Amino acid sequence: MSQMHGWSAREAGKPLVLEQFDLGPLGAEEVEVAVDYCGICHSDLSMINNEWGMARFPFVPGHEVIGRVTALGEYAKGLSVGQRVGIGWTASSCMHCHPCLSGHQNLCPSSVATIGGGHQGGFADKVRSHWAWAIPLPEGIHLASAGPLLCGGITVLKPFLAYRITPNARVGVVGIGGLGHMAVKFARAWGCEVTAFTSNPSKADEARSFGAHHVVSSRDADAIKAIAGSLDLLLVTVNVPLDWNALLSTLAPLGRMHVVGAVLEPIPIPVFTLMMGEREVSSSPTGSPVDIATLLDFATRHDIRPQVEMFPMDQVNEALKHLADGKARYRIVLEAKAS
Repeated sequence: MSQMHGWSAREAGKPLVLEQFDLGPLGAEEVEVAVDYCGICHSDLSMINNEWGMARFPFVPGHEVIGRVTALGEYAKGLSVGQRVGIGWTASSCMHCHPCLSGHQNLCPSSVATIGGGHQGGFADKVRSHWAWAIPLPEGIHLASAGPLLCGGITVLKPFLAYRITPNARVGVVGIGGLGHMAVKFARAWGCEVTAFTSNPSKADEARSFGAHHVVSSRDADAIKAIAGSLDLLLVTVNVPLDWNALLSTLAPLGRMHVVGAVLEPIPIPVFTLMMGEREVSSSPTGSPVDIATLLDFATRHDIRPQVEMFPMDQVNEALKHLADGKARYRIVLEAKAS
């Protein structure tokens, strides 16, 4: 048996409380990881508030875990005690269905999320996952800021991997926030010409500092019209309704609008805007273990770090309020107390 101490959501919208959980025996293919850092994602807030109607209470949030392997199940492979690993949105998948066998484990219909579905997450002293989802960290990665790469990072890099975006592509990023600022950094390091769209004029210089070549106001219809037909990829990272037809018009022939923000309202798609330019609209969740490993290697090679604010783990409620109030610049990471 193993006891876990974690900050638990007891009911929707309420402050987290420190509780003890009995994790039971370690599964044969599981690993146990001592948490050093855990990022706070807006998805944690959405799950705590049960905005998506899928949270099972009580649960410990936190799915951007950086830590050290402390125990291995009998059949866990490729890891060793003491090794530094990261655990993201997914804690396990079946490893025998068609998506798993074809390398799309993140699409497994039997996958278990690290938070909210009966599994306990990383706002805690320890967390467990299937061995394949505990991703070894490359040497030289910046540990304190690496957690957000495991969810937000792979979310914005996934379309570059899935659709073979070329280094000479022209890429637009809508929203310079927790996801968008990382998307700009990745697109610039990928070699692309990057246009940032923001509704906040004060973020223009910051967007350029992240790597944007151009900045366009997402509230300026004329500025958007001026770049019509120019973008090969438009990555939408916000979760609010937008002028979708205007944004689609920025796509070049064969261009793609890829949505990674959790937009709850249906998106109207004018078919002729797609048809006449053979444009596409797509979306994706996070990524497979291989995708995440590729992301971590790429981020380490190019020293791509999310911009983070640090809070001690026991100030998790203050950190969540900071995020809910829209004050995060741009990701928040909780640091566990040294043991």
